[in-house]
Amino acid sequence: MLEVTYTKRLLRFRVPAKTSRGTFTVKPCWYVKVWDSDRPGCHGIGECAPFPGLSAEDHPGHEARLADACARVNDFHPDRWRHLSATCFALETALADLRSGGRRLLFPSSFTAGEYPVQINGLVWMGDRRQMARAVEEKIAEGFRCIKLKIGGIDLRDEIALLRDIRSRFPADRLQLRLDANGAFTPGEASRVLETLARFDIHSIEQPIPPGQWEHLRALCSSSPVPVALDEELIGITSRERKIELLERVVPRYIVLKPSLAGGLASCEEWISLASERDIGWWATSALESNIGLNAIAQWYATRPTGIPQGLGTGELYTNNIPSPLVRRGPDLVLDLTGNWDTSELFPLAP
Repeated sequence: MLEVTYTKRLLRFRVPAKTSRGTFTVKPCWYVKVWDSDRPGCHGIGECAPFPGLSAEDHPGHEARLADACARVNDFHPDRWRHLSATCFALETALADLRSGGRRLLFPSSFTAGEYPVQINGLVWMGDRRQMARAVEEKIAEGFRCIKLKIGGIDLRDEIALLRDIRSRFPADRLQLRLDANGAFTPGEASRVLETLARFDIHSIEQPIPPGQWEHLRALCSSSPVPVALDEELIGITSRERKIELLERVVPRYIVLKPSLAGGLASCEEWISLASERDIGWWATSALESNIGLNAIAQWYATRPTGIPQGLGTGELYTNNIPSPLVRRGPDLVLDLTGNWDTSELFPLAP
C-alpha cells in the first residue's frame, strides 16, 4: 500500500527574474513524498510547482486538489490528472523515483550511466541592454554555444541593438540564438518584428503572440522568416484530439515542452509522438522548477534525446534549493550519483 505526504516551500530567486509578465522574486512549490508502507525506508520525491499566472493550479484551491490526488495515489494514472499538470508531474516522478529505489535515479539511460551529458542553452533574462549584454558575455565565457534571450520586456530598439552587437562578434556558426517573446507582440506587429529579427540568423522564437489566436498564429508560422515554436499555446490542451487539431491548424516548426504546464510526462510523450508524425521538432524546458523537478526532466529527456540543446539547468536560480545529483558543467548537465541526496529537511516527521 502506497502512502503519501507533501510539504510546501517558498523558493527564493537569487536575482529577480524579469519576464514580459512581470518580475518574480519568490515561487511557491510543493514536494511530494511517496513510499510503500511495507518498505518505509525507501521513498520517492516529486515536485509540484505551478507557474504563477500560467498554471491552471495557480489558485487558492490548488493545495486541496493536490491533497486529493495524493489520497488516490494507489489508483494514480497520469491520463486522469493531466488537466492538473504540475500535480500529475509530481506524482509521475515521485512514483518513478520510488520504483528505482528512491535514489533520485528515475529513468535509466546512457545519461544516468555517465556516458554522455545533456546539452543545454544558456538563458539570459530580461534587463536593460547593458545587463543583457553582460549576461551574454558571461554565458559565452562559460562555453555556451546556444543562448536563449527573453525579449519583449524592454524597448524593441534596444533589443535589436543588442542582437546586432552579438551577431557582429559571434556569427551563427559560432553561436545559436533563440528568442522567447512570451506572447509579447500583437498579431499586427509580429510580422514586422520577425522580419527585422530575421537579419540576425535567429534559430527560433517562442510564442511571439499571446496564446489562443490560432488563425493569426497559423499565418505567422507559414510566413515568418524566423521559425516559430509554440510554448504557452500548449497549456490546457490535454486531449489527443485537441493536440492534433492544434498541430495541424497552426503547423509550427517546433513545440516546447514544459511537463509541469503541458499535462505531465505522459502527456508530453503524446505531444512528442504527434509532433514527430508531422515533422515538427521539439525540445524540453523547465517551468522554473528547483533541482528535484529539473533532475526528473533531464533524466526523462535523456531517454529520447534530440541532439539539440534543451532549456534546462540545475536550479541555480534559487538560494534555498534542494540537493540533487544534477550538476552543470558549462553548457552540459551531468549526474553525480555519489552523493547523499538528503531530503529530510523537507519531511522531518515522515517515514
